[in-house]
Amino acid sequence: MRQLVRVVAALLAIAAGAVAVGWWREATAVRKATAALLDQAGRAAPPAPGGADELAGLPAPVARYLRLALGDPLRRIRVARWQQTGELRTGTRAQGWNGFSAEQVVVPGAPGFVWHARVTMPMGAHVRVLDSYAAGIGAGRVSVMSVLAVSSEAGAAELNSGALHRYLAEAVWTPSALLPSAGVRWSPISDHAALATLADRGTEVALEFRFNDAGEVDAVHSPGRWGRFDGGFRQVAWEGHFSDYRSIDGVRVPGYGEVGWYDGGTWQAVWRGRLSDLRFEWLP
Repeated sequence: MRQLVRVVAALLAIAAGAVAVGWWREATAVRKATAALLDQAGRAAPPAPGGADELAGLPAPVARYLRLALGDPLRRIRVARWQQTGELRTGTRAQGWNGFSAEQVVVPGAPGFVWHARVTMPMGAHVRVLDSYAAGIGAGRVSVMSVLAVSSEAGAAELNSGALHRYLAEAVWTPSALLPSAGVRWSPISDHAALATLADRGTEVALEFRFNDAGEVDAVHSPGRWGRFDGGFRQVAWEGHFSDYRSIDGVRVPGYGEVGWYDGGTWQAVWRGRLSDLRFEWLP
């Protein structure tokens, strides 16, 4: 009996050590990805200073939104950091939702982001997810219990496009990234919609931004964003919804968002989250 207890104790110690090593490895990966992104931001040439005249010629709903979101004079964000909590699921037909908590760093001037999440699973298990976009490269990594990497990929053209799409959609939290000086080209669609196009290092994406009567972005839409389905990449219609706007450090941003894919002509959410502790660093 004592021998069995010793064996069990040894196995538990080994498991705990493996988790500790895995946690350290994942934390190191996050630090390296973030450092690389911030280094890229430091080497990037800052956008030319602009004022209200930068909004001249933009579609009317876009100019109205940027004035609302950034104020006057227009300020430019160098780095943004925030935390998220919410739920996600693995696909449009998955029945169960899993809670998550995440931290994100975004550098509009890069452009790029690093998103690191801990997703809770049944029976006390968890999954670590690291998604990033930097220097034109999209990357994703998933590990179980911070130990076993079950997915790790980077640099595929479809992955780069999907990550840049995400960056552009999430610019509602860093709205100076939507200014023309940040590289976004705007084309009119209607009194409440406009098309934003962004190119970076050979990848070009476009999203339809939809504005409510208050002038806020309440939805973004792509008729074909690259995503991974059934082990392969496909372009599928995708959409994000935003609400609960508030002013943080003089910037008007949504407090809540949800995104999802169209399946059989019906939009199905796969991620929904709420932001907290949003902090900005400003360009001079």
